Amino acid sequence: MGKKQSWRDQHRYFLFACIIITSILICGCSHFYEGYLTRPAFEEANDFFSQGSYKASLSKYEKIILKYPEAGDRVLFAMGVIYAYPKNEQKDYQKSLECFQKLINDYPGSRYRQDSEVMISLINDVTSKDKRIITQRTQIETLEQDVKSKGNEIITQQEKIEALEQEVKSKALAIQNGPADKILIEKKERRLTLILKDKLLKTYKIALGGNPNGPKERQGDNKTPEGTYVIDSRNKDSRYHLSLHISYPNERDRRRAKELGVSPGGDIMIHGIKNGLSWVGDLHTEVDWTKGCIAVTDEEIEEIDKLVPNGTIVEIRP
Repeated sequence: MGKKQSWRDQHRYFLFACIIITSILICGCSHFYEGYLTRPAFEEANDFFSQGSYKASLSKYEKIILKYPEAGDRVLFAMGVIYAYPKNEQKDYQKSLECFQKLINDYPGSRYRQDSEVMISLINDVTSKDKRIITQRTQIETLEQDVKSKGNEIITQQEKIEALEQEVKSKALAIQNGPADKILIEKKERRLTLILKDKLLKTYKIALGGNPNGPKERQGDNKTPEGTYVIDSRNKDSRYHLSLHISYPNERDRRRAKELGVSPGGDIMIHGIKNGLSWVGDLHTEVDWTKGCIAVTDEEIEEIDKLVPNGTIVEIRP
């Protein structure tokens, strides 16, 4: 209701202004006759106004007041109303107020004085309402921006909540099921599975050594071993984020290497991604890139580390 009333008030003020200017300009000089010599000039100014040529009308009035200063009060009043006229796209309330105020100051006995005072009051009221509207619009825009910002903040918080929920699920897995008692690595499927009492706890996609087919036979062959081992140590300061050491070579591996007359090698780990490259994430599994180790993401090796104590059996299948 407040906005409707404000619009009605402004409409009433503008309508009143229109009535005043119509009575002055449209009715011609019959009511405001200042002399026979000024009549043609006022009629020309009135014609410009009637045609919507407000700038030309104002220019003509300026010439009239210079040539006929005795008609100055009428000219100032007419110019004041034109400057405030609703249909004048270049209306200027400040110039309108200046015209009315000059009339009051310079022509204290003018018949237009009272109407000028009314117009000043109306224009001040309208401009005051305009300022309030602009302020309210600015406040609305600020509130809209704040709501949009809050919306983005809510989305960010939701994403954080989802990440925390995932972390809680991971921790709950360790709490509910206890540590794994076996790690099964299936080379062909590129899969690592944590097992507890023959129950699958969780699986991970892995990358292997650059020469993955067949068991590791010697140092530097870039093959991932095949056989049964245990986790015998771990390194939290690894160059690959975090690593769990596998007890390769076992007795069978040593015997085979001896028969071949080579060193069996060692340092086979389950580890994360090389430090500084963690941003690669799951993409690392698109290629076998290790020197014989088993690789997962940094987040996954942290999870495996919590679920796999030293002494856990590691079975590596072809």
